[in-house]
Amino acid sequence: MSKPAAAPETPIVTEEKRNPLARIFRAFTYRDFRLLWFGAFTSSSGTCLQETALAWILLQLTNDPAYLGYNGFLATAPILIFTLLGGVLADRFDRRRILLTSQWSQLIFALTLASLAFFKVPSMILVWSALALSFLTGCVQAFGGPAYQSLVPMLIDKKDLPNAIALNSIQFQLARVVGGSIGSFPFAIFADQMIAASVSFGLNGLSFVAVIFALMSLSVCHIPRTHSGGMRHQLREGLNFVWHQEALRSLTFLAFASTFLGMQVTIFIAAFARDIFKVGASGNFWMVAVLGAGAVAGALIVAGLGNVSNKGRKALMMQVCFGLMIIAFTLTDSIWVASGILFVAGIFMMILFAMIMSLVQLIVSDEMRGRVLSIYMVAFRGGMPLGSLATGLLAKRFFLPNIILVEGVLLIIIAASFLLSRSEVKEH
Repeated sequence: MSKPAAAPETPIVTEEKRNPLARIFRAFTYRDFRLLWFGAFTSSSGTCLQETALAWILLQLTNDPAYLGYNGFLATAPILIFTLLGGVLADRFDRRRILLTSQWSQLIFALTLASLAFFKVPSMILVWSALALSFLTGCVQAFGGPAYQSLVPMLIDKKDLPNAIALNSIQFQLARVVGGSIGSFPFAIFADQMIAASVSFGLNGLSFVAVIFALMSLSVCHIPRTHSGGMRHQLREGLNFVWHQEALRSLTFLAFASTFLGMQVTIFIAAFARDIFKVGASGNFWMVAVLGAGAVAGALIVAGLGNVSNKGRKALMMQVCFGLMIIAFTLTDSIWVASGILFVAGIFMMILFAMIMSLVQLIVSDEMRGRVLSIYMVAFRGGMPLGSLATGLLAKRFFLPNIILVEGVLLIIIAASFLLSRSEVKEH
């Protein structure tokens, strides 16, 4: 992709000084990034709608919060199995074709789940079918994820990469707001919750059309370099590269810790809505939307800051603040106080995630990008299913809010230990 000439730089900077919005949305000046962003936003909105509806239906059908943990585990466990292979493929083959295959597959899975709910198959058959489809969706996401993350830097200049990453975070979190907001309508319109769920799953299936169209319209084309050695050699090369760079190694661990411990409050929101705050399905969607709104605000803050210094130190401080909000959430019994806490937690959560991802993207070169990002994604997204499984099993014996509280405390301890150590993360 050709780079912009140096001459126009001065007027752009001047305009950004006069108009902060121009700085926040700078990456939108790239056509291909805009296309991919809006396509991904539509698809992510549908995905969040389905995830929230599915969590509620699973809880209603089984009356067991552990199934939320099982679903979270099965939906993202394939990342632990296949993402490293997906990263190698992202460096060897056209990333856009890999993504198209992933999106078509997810469209089919969503429509299959919608059909099962619409025809009202027996409850446990639907439950286990939903869990199986969550696993299959996770499998194709394991290949599509590294391809997507590796494709984004090809659409913009390197100096605008932190801004693009922040805007990319916004699209996912804004999708939580949209998905959570519109997700309550099917349940309000249809008295039959299975029909309402079917509509939600069907809307998710249709949402994939937008990102498929965007991918087919991109002007950029990834032409992989010729690599020496086989796929096993390339995978080992990527692992060695990350292991021998302390900053990347530490960032990978922090990514795992932040999702293993921090994301469980989002996975079990449905249980809090029903059993703690007693606000029903509408309250469940409301809290998901509020958390997403806070995350959007956090991503806007990161986008406005641009390529700031000391990202590592700031990220660790955000992890401490995120842990404090998790603790506060578990200690309140008021839905309104909890909503305010979730909004602030979303801000800290998104700044933390965006800064860690920016550091990883800026450190790695393009020829290693797919493999390094796949290792990062195994840690970042793999932490959530393991944490979901552990939290779900512990919830059978202990009070759920107490479990989440302990996870918040551990999150703070890990961040504090890095702040007090000599880790290179603080220097980036």
